[in-house]
Amino acid sequence: MLPEVSALRRSKSLIRIPPAQDVPVTPRVQRIIDSAPMRRLASISQLGMVALVYPGATHSRFEHSLGVYHNAVRLLSRFDEEGFITETEAEAFLLAALLHDAGHWPFCHPIEDMRLSHLGEHETRLSGYLASTSLSELLASDWNCDADQVCRLLDPPQNKTLTDGETFLVSCMSGPLDVDKLDYLQRDSLHAGVPYGQNFDAGRLINSLCRHPETGRLAISEKGRTAAEMMVFARYVMFSEVYWHHAVRSATAMLQRSVFLLQNRIDLESTLRLGDSDWISGLRRAAEGTVAETMVEGLFGAQRHLFKRASEYSVLDADPTIHQSLARRPYWWLVACSEKLATLLSDESGLPIHPEDVLIDAPPVKLEVDINIDVIARDQTRRTLGEVSPVASVLANQQFDNHVKRVRIFVRPELRKPLAQSLNTQDWGRLIQNSIQQIDKEIA
Repeated sequence: MLPEVSALRRSKSLIRIPPAQDVPVTPRVQRIIDSAPMRRLASISQLGMVALVYPGATHSRFEHSLGVYHNAVRLLSRFDEEGFITETEAEAFLLAALLHDAGHWPFCHPIEDMRLSHLGEHETRLSGYLASTSLSELLASDWNCDADQVCRLLDPPQNKTLTDGETFLVSCMSGPLDVDKLDYLQRDSLHAGVPYGQNFDAGRLINSLCRHPETGRLAISEKGRTAAEMMVFARYVMFSEVYWHHAVRSATAMLQRSVFLLQNRIDLESTLRLGDSDWISGLRRAAEGTVAETMVEGLFGAQRHLFKRASEYSVLDADPTIHQSLARRPYWWLVACSEKLATLLSDESGLPIHPEDVLIDAPPVKLEVDINIDVIARDQTRRTLGEVSPVASVLANQQFDNHVKRVRIFVRPELRKPLAQSLNTQDWGRLIQNSIQQIDKEIA
């Protein structure tokens, strides 16, 4: 039994985080929490642009990391006597949960979605933090695992075989019901002030977790089916109403285009260890006197000034062609298409529309983790959640991204009304299709 699991049951030293959650802390965990890489996370917002729409959503990556760590301790307590997880693997899992966002930088996810050639994903940066910061000394002095074992759980190597314990713990770190989602859905919902992500029983889910007898990955017993159904639906609604709220996506599209326009004026690599405030100050300085300045100031200046939604497309439309044509395109392609669309809109309406006045927001290349999971019945029958749950079947058997992530065309606020007077829905569809065809032809 790890001291952290013992602390869960003794409750001697605790850190209180919302909502009235007591996180057990041992001396060696406290030293990790007090390190510079972890303290930096206190200055990075968990939800970034969401706070422009939901003002209470200003909680930090640090708070979230403590919540994920707490879930990891609870999960290890659940499997403490199973015998397939070694002590070293269990320690690596706790550190992976606590440090999983240590490589995060401000507004990381929308910038990652752009797939800029010189930036990798934040998970891949943890190894550098573990090797070059005070964390390396703490691992050597306090823990029986090394940096490689921690990183293997967050970014599993493709050419190496994982142990039974690692196989299970990797699925606990990233999967349909991982310790990360168990925290962020409820925490984000709480701070945003909406009920959608809080209406599932996390405790019941953790108590129903089990190891799949064939794959060795995380599964749930039959008693957790209802809680899993509720979590699947909570995730769907949180994406629909919070993470992909149209105003949140407008702000996200503005940030992405600004970074794209300014990438030759700022050294993004050198900004990755900053907090939100310093990063924003650097972006504002870089934007001064450029075409991106209005967008950057609309996000971070004295007055909020967001682009407005002019057109929207879903996979559930009578004709889903536009959604299918724009979803998961490379970001540079979306920029080229939006610039072409701006030209066509100007020609059609007679309005002076500049290339940076039109933004296309579409589902990114990277897909969300599949929401399906195997349910183990009392007679050991194995079926997926989508097979046993009428509530979850549609969401579990059809691509999650296609249903919650819409394609939206945003324009500078002062353009929305005159464009609405000049163009109808059919005109928008025709011009977007023409833009797509012209860009594809030019590339070919």
